[in-house]
This record gives sequence, structure tokens and C-alpha cells, in this order.
Amino acid sequence: MISFSIIVAVDSKLGIGKNGVLPWHLPADLKHFKEITSSESSDKRRNVVVMGRKTWESIPEKFRPLANRLNVVISRQTHLILPAGVVQATSLEGALNFLCDTQRVPVGEVFVIGGAQIFAEAVNHPACEKIYVTRIEREFVCDTFFPDVLQQFTQVGQSEVLSDQGVAISFLKYQKKAS
Repeated sequence: MISFSIIVAVDSKLGIGKNGVLPWHLPADLKHFKEITSSESSDKRRNVVVMGRKTWESIPEKFRPLANRLNVVISRQTHLILPAGVVQATSLEGALNFLCDTQRVPVGEVFVIGGAQIFAEAVNHPACEKIYVTRIEREFVCDTFFPDVLQQFTQVGQSEVLSDQGVAISFLKYQKKAS
């Protein structure tokens, strides 16, 4: 089984979205997300971003698919139309099984990027090893939340606190605790 990480931005109450979109626009977070998810390995393997259909649709069309990464969209919709090179899977397990075939798809790191349903499944999956969290030190009006599971992980890194658009943020890294 291929291992993966989660990358997510959360507000002070673990909020991640409102009406299907991010309730904030924080350029430093977007830059961090791009740097983490699109770094290329020395052997030229492409990183992968795995997301649900609603997360895919929340990305502005001009930025889809996310550049320099293999985009995998999880959806049970059989009529979903995706651009060439974007992979559709019907489940997280199906996406991971597809990515295990490295003869077909030479992959680097795999990142689950949302949304709530995919996160809920991913955080408890045995192949989930790390979570990259942008912690936003403010409460936003959210209707979608990240599961409260960070106690199952050990914090292994934290940036200094930055100010982005007048909002305090920091970047944290968690590793799954040994069971």
C-alpha cells in the first residue's frame, strides 16, 4: 500500500470551508500548499493530489488541474468530465490502488487535499502517515470542519507565526503515532 499525507488549512475551530469554498484568502498559505505538494523528487516522480469532486470544483477553473502534480478526483459520478491527464477514482482506496501501480504512474509523494468526507476517511486510514496543517489563529464562519484527530499524531515541526492579510498563521507538521 502506498502511504500518503494530508494537507489542510484550519481555523481556530478546525473550520475548513463555507458553502464549498475556503472562507479566507491567504497568499502565504496558498504558496505553502504549492511548495509542499508540487516539489519534485530527484528521480522526476510527480507528486499526487487526491481530492473529492467538490474540492475539485472549488478550485478556480483557470487553476485546474493543479500544475506539476497528478490530480486524482474521487467521485462516484459516472458522467463526470475531467481534463486529459486527470484521474478519476470512485473511492480513496481505489485512488491508492491506482497509485500503487508505479509502472503505470511513477509517483512521488501523495497528498489528500480535501474535502471533509475524504479527510474523515483519510485521517483514520492505515496508510496516512503525516498531516501538514496551516493553523489560522482566527475563527471564520464555517460549515465544514476537519476531524478532531490531531491527538492521534505527534507534532514534529512548526514554523514561526506569520501575518498573512492581518491574520496570524503557522505551518505545523504532524506524524502518526506508532500504534
